[in-house]
Amino acid sequence: MNYESKIAGEDIDVSTVKNGENQAQNKKRLIIVAAVVAALVLAFAVYKIFSGSGKGVEAGAVNQASSVTVVVPGKQDVVHTINATGTLAARRELPVGVVGEGGRVTRVYVDAGDWVKAGQVMASIDRSVQNQQVARLEALVASARAERDIAQANLDRAAKLIERGFISKADIDRLTATRDSSAAQLKVAQAQLAETRARNNFLNIIAPKGGLVLERNIEVGQTVTPGSGILFRLAQSGEMELQALLSESDLANVSVGVSAEVTPVGTDKILEGQIWQISPMIDTDTRQGVAKIALSYDRALRPGGFANAEIKSGSSQASVLPESAVQNDSKGSYVYIVGEDNKVIRRDVVVGDVTSAGLSITSGLSGTERVVLRAAGFLNPGQTVNPVAQKDTAAPDDQAA
Repeated sequence: MNYESKIAGEDIDVSTVKNGENQAQNKKRLIIVAAVVAALVLAFAVYKIFSGSGKGVEAGAVNQASSVTVVVPGKQDVVHTINATGTLAARRELPVGVVGEGGRVTRVYVDAGDWVKAGQVMASIDRSVQNQQVARLEALVASARAERDIAQANLDRAAKLIERGFISKADIDRLTATRDSSAAQLKVAQAQLAETRARNNFLNIIAPKGGLVLERNIEVGQTVTPGSGILFRLAQSGEMELQALLSESDLANVSVGVSAEVTPVGTDKILEGQIWQISPMIDTDTRQGVAKIALSYDRALRPGGFANAEIKSGSSQASVLPESAVQNDSKGSYVYIVGEDNKVIRRDVVVGDVTSAGLSITSGLSGTERVVLRAAGFLNPGQTVNPVAQKDTAAPDDQAA
């Protein structure tokens, strides 16, 4: 009885096992079907994307792209400016020394910084000895004139007696020669007197031209001679100049008549001038030349001092960008522009003069491009961005890519 009961129990267990196996197979079939359906759905989605229905996705990607500020620079007149430094000097410097034989200085009438006129006496020389020489020569002239008058009178009397036979022709010739000799001696004495007076006139130190006295090297009581050197130094008409040093390339871009602004070192004065002479030579050591800028007199101009100059060398049409828009690397200067598809493009440029508005771009831009103003250092070529025009940007800081 127990055996039968055991057999019956075993039959019940076999049936249960078979039902479990069926359920496992059904579950496996369901998993396989679900995987196939998921694969079909994924394939359909990929197909829709590549068939053109993925525009919404792309729009979402653009909305998530970084915003950058862009500007269309256009073209404007850019004045080319050359910055230079140099030494101030008199435009026409006149050294003044002893013209005559010199002597002891009795009086000095002008000092450095004074203005003089042409022919003005700047210093007088003691002429007591020269005055005695003049007096002696004046006496010689008077004596020679008296001898000539006597010789002329003797000749006139003899001419009246020759008709009566009291004087021979030979006597007339002798008296005529005596009269001519006396007249010649008178002329010699007069010439010596005139020469001495002229020399005495040159004893004084005279201003050859009107202008500003730059230097005085003479004192009362000093003995001066033709070898004493320069006693005064004048700036003719007070005109000054800046001897600006320019490189070879800059020198080739300036010409006579070009305007310039000069600021002497130590002052804030800006003086207007013009280039009046350009050096025909270049220094072989420094590779620089001199452009002389003519300046009217001003108290701030001191010959020998330094000054800065801004030379206007003409103008041209160019795009102007702020420094933040221009990047540099080993290949040179470049900017990032945003194309029609909002992709970032690198554009190599040539930077010209620096102006108050920014950097002038002489080559590389037509002026119609959308140029990234800031955060260009965080961008990469081909990157998609959201360009925002500068005038529409409310916040001062943009999101960097």
